[in-house]
Amino acid sequence: MTYCVGLLLDQGLVMASDSRTNAGVDHISSYSKLHLFLPAPDRYFVLLAAGNLATTREVVDRIRRDLDRAAVGAFDAPPENLATVNYLFEAGLYIGRVNRDVQLLHGPALREVGAAPEATFILGGRIGHEPPSLLLIYPQGNAIAATPETPYLQIGESKFGKTDLDRFAHPGLSLEDGARLCLVSLDSTARANLTVAPPFEVVLCPRDAMGPSQRLKLDARSPDLTALTESWEASQRQAFAALPAFAWEAPPA
Repeated sequence: MTYCVGLLLDQGLVMASDSRTNAGVDHISSYSKLHLFLPAPDRYFVLLAAGNLATTREVVDRIRRDLDRAAVGAFDAPPENLATVNYLFEAGLYIGRVNRDVQLLHGPALREVGAAPEATFILGGRIGHEPPSLLLIYPQGNAIAATPETPYLQIGESKFGKTDLDRFAHPGLSLEDGARLCLVSLDSTARANLTVAPPFEVVLCPRDAMGPSQRLKLDARSPDLTALTESWEASQRQAFAALPAFAWEAPPA
């Protein structure tokens, strides 16, 4: 399992993920779940992945293959790829179809051994003069978009980090504050679930830029991550100590 989160803010996008992958307690490793595509000067895409690792890796490989074939004019290049779509929702539908194709190819064999082939993605990016957008792509191939009312999307082991987002996420956050919020959400999830763990990766994509302006990778020993988690814990302890007392009543005689 993994945990990824994306924020759609007035200032742009924040995309974050952990790197833990496991197939049981004896098979734990780290793989990046954050993938960047810059197929043309007028567009960029950041893809976060959760679910079956083999499925997510093949989906990413097929996306890159389609871009490579189109770039060299291969006769068997697909007519649609990330360089040819005109809107971000079209990119989401294209990735959804690639995801379904991979699942259909390997799904029967995986299910025979009790493994699930499904994968889920968060796609953030921008095409042309359109503002940045954020989509959640389901295993079935369809997608939903983040909105001002719900400016964040999550995939993977999402329930433990949702409370932090519900309390603090809003479109007016700065990119820097959005990055801190995503890291707090990732840390909360990692503390509650062993299938989520550093390294944590974060990218910031300003609204008017054609790609990420900053990228961060924090492992478990990172001073920045340690300082953030210690500060967050201290503030929570202070808030707990400051909670108002109850007006207790004596029990009936």
